[in-house]
Amino acid sequence: MKWTVRRKIFVSIGLAVIMIGGAHAVTKQAYMASLFDQFLENETAGAYLQASTAEQIGMLKAYVSDKMQAYWLKNWLMFMAVGLLLSYGISGMLTAPLRRLMAAIERVARGDLDVRVEVQADDEYGKVIRTFNDMTRRLKEAEDVRRRLVADVAHELRTPLSIVRLKLENAQQSGRPVPPETLLRIHDEVIRLGLLVEDLHDLSLAEAGRLTLDLRPIDLAARLEQIVEDVRMEGEEKGLVIRFAAEARPATVTADARRITQVFINLLTNAIRCTPAGGTVEVELRNRVRHEQADYARVAVRDTGIGIPAEELPHLFDRFYRVGKDRSRDTGGSGLGLAIAHQWVKAHGGFIRVASRPGEGTAFTVYLPLSSAADHAPPEPGGAAAARFPSR
Repeated sequence: MKWTVRRKIFVSIGLAVIMIGGAHAVTKQAYMASLFDQFLENETAGAYLQASTAEQIGMLKAYVSDKMQAYWLKNWLMFMAVGLLLSYGISGMLTAPLRRLMAAIERVARGDLDVRVEVQADDEYGKVIRTFNDMTRRLKEAEDVRRRLVADVAHELRTPLSIVRLKLENAQQSGRPVPPETLLRIHDEVIRLGLLVEDLHDLSLAEAGRLTLDLRPIDLAARLEQIVEDVRMEGEEKGLVIRFAAEARPATVTADARRITQVFINLLTNAIRCTPAGGTVEVELRNRVRHEQADYARVAVRDTGIGIPAEELPHLFDRFYRVGKDRSRDTGGSGLGLAIAHQWVKAHGGFIRVASRPGEGTAFTVYLPLSSAADHAPPEPGGAAAARFPSR
């Protein structure tokens, strides 16, 4: 039987009533017995013995009534005190978890996110405490992410800004015309800054559920084939084999073509970057996969690369997160690629799964929901959009 707070209150009050009622009945019976003994000893004089039966009953009744008035007053005061003490004890026992929780809440209000309340019961209080502990844990994780985000944004902005400032200062101090190659380097860094700011802005909109999507039916098979062709040269230059396979053609989904293109460019670029020469990167499309009573188009991007340690997997879709040696911006990019892919797919009502083992490669699987409208509308022809700065 599960002990809820309501049941505990009911049982506690019931036990208190039984205890007080039982004590009252026992003391009353004992007091009545003592009254008769006192009456026999003190009141059975000649006048009582000479009186008639009716008069004797009246004398006994008056004696007991007089004594009981004083008894009721004393008994009422005593049991009221006992009841108040029991109520105080019961209320203290039942509100102890709330007092611990309130103390923890006050610590959180002061900025202490390391607080944790011990769960001592599996009742409503226990559920509230577990929820509170989970909330503080998430708040601490969010605070850690915020601090890392601020540091990473500062780092990402500092490097291109430093390059631009240095180039401009050198040009200003030299007093000579600025050569085109210097302007080109400055322009590249300005483009990097613009893309970073735009990606961060779009990510914030997606996380807030305010991202605007241009949803149209597209042939996912044709689009994926075009994306693979666009990155094939990059893979072949590295000595990789790039493959694409589709279960059915056309495979029609309703999606924002530009953002979905960016998702798969990010995933493929990551796979190529993290796969050594002689490896393989393959994209496999299945047109209709059943998952939790819904139909999805499933796209798997697999590589035979370096793999990802298990402890890194929960953080792959965090902003600016880079795995292992890819944490260098020179080799890994901005660290927004997977965060962008995750949020874009989520905005379409889909989700991404990842499986990986160090030394055995990585597989990212994207699920995009199918719709009846997409099954019947004419699809948009395949095509590719420009890649950003993705990073695993």
